[in-house]
Amino acid sequence: MYAIVQTPGRQVKVSPGASFTLDGTLGEPGSELTLEQVLLVEKEGGEIVAGAPFVEDARVVTVVEGEARGPKIRVFKKKRRKGMRRTKGHRATYTRVRVKDILL
Repeated sequence: MYAIVQTPGRQVKVSPGASFTLDGTLGEPGSELTLEQVLLVEKEGGEIVAGAPFVEDARVVTVVEGEARGPKIRVFKKKRRKGMRRTKGHRATYTRVRVKDILL
């Protein structure tokens, strides 16, 4: 059994017991998070239920495992012969979640 869930910025294929990351900080470790934008669900018998755009009454229940930081991104800008140099950067914060159940 698996589902395809729309998260901010991308679509993720999830199955019960699997872990994946979501963008941003979405909850305290140990709390439950419900994802309701389910695009597709494959049931145990191999039957596929597709939504238009979302599957009715389908949701994925997850448990927040914690937060993680992505790699440091450096942005360097320079204009030649002008003496202009700027360095900026950022590190994205992700929330690591584990799929508890897929409900239809």
